[in-house]
Amino acid sequence: MPAAPTLTTGRTTVFSPRLAALLDNHLGQDAFRLEPDTVGVAGHDLIDRILAARRATETERPTFKPLHGRSIARSEASSVTQTVGRDVRRALASPNPIPANADLSGPWPLTGHMLLRDMVLGGDPGRLKILMSRNLELTPLLTWTVIAAGAALPLRLRGEAAATAGSLAALTAEAGTYQDRRHAMGIYRRAAAPVCFTVSTLVANALWLGAPFDEGVSNRNIVLESLRLLPPSWNILRRASPEYPGLDPRIGTADDVLVLPLLSHRDPGLWEDPHEFRPERWDSLDPDHTPGYLPFGHVSERCWGRHMVMPLAELLLDRLRTDGLTVDPDQRRAKVPLLGLLGVEEVRVVPDRMRHGSRADRG
Repeated sequence: MPAAPTLTTGRTTVFSPRLAALLDNHLGQDAFRLEPDTVGVAGHDLIDRILAARRATETERPTFKPLHGRSIARSEASSVTQTVGRDVRRALASPNPIPANADLSGPWPLTGHMLLRDMVLGGDPGRLKILMSRNLELTPLLTWTVIAAGAALPLRLRGEAAATAGSLAALTAEAGTYQDRRHAMGIYRRAAAPVCFTVSTLVANALWLGAPFDEGVSNRNIVLESLRLLPPSWNILRRASPEYPGLDPRIGTADDVLVLPLLSHRDPGLWEDPHEFRPERWDSLDPDHTPGYLPFGHVSERCWGRHMVMPLAELLLDRLRTDGLTVDPDQRRAKVPLLGLLGVEEVRVVPDRMRHGSRADRG
């Protein structure tokens, strides 16, 4: 399945060869060998038992893995997430979270990422905001070069800077030594960037899969269905652990386990018309208790960021729909590369010709 058409729009989503092979060869299977030392798991019952068997270790947590060899305790990770959450809530509570003159047309997810950066972290010092650049995704070395340069001098927030900076910037400014500043700036990048990356990618996916949307469809349902077809975290890694062989004989004592929401979200045994974008299905489904649905991880250990992602994504979608923006009708194909964050590479967003044309006729 290197190319999968979305039936409702006629657009074609081109998956990278490895993702396409997973969909072609293993859809509907509960467990299968991927590598000599890795078992893939996509059956919802086995997924439940695997993820409930133990909590993720520090090397398995995607955002809060050790940073330059320094462990990040769960208490620190929780505190940082709560701090970012305060910045998001502050942005959402402002009278006009998205400025009236903001232009959301252009290439997505880049356009959405830049808007979110300025909306949530716009008052932060430049040396922190630069850590939000998507270009830093190119290599870890580039990221750490920017962090090392930014940590050379203390970060002081005074006067207007203290009044406009966000809570995460204030937390970063508390670091005293050079090593602490490097760690704090690394945490800033790890905690803040994924919010903007994830939300902008999710909205781009939603536009690609279903725009223009019927007026009666809720933004919530659009987001939930987009998370189903293109889950940002398409896999969840669990390193070899003594609990797993007892759960399924196909898992050996030295086998890593790769849980695959990419497959469980399209399992024909769980979903009616699994490849179709049908947001109305969520009128009767509870996303927290739907078998095989794991956009924010397992019920035993949900992603802490989901309460930031959902309202931000719904806000952006609402504005895009209000402004009458949709996918360029001349764009019929989009690639989904093999990256940690699953999403279409670029969606060209333009004014809806039909909608804007009818407005002009009425004028």
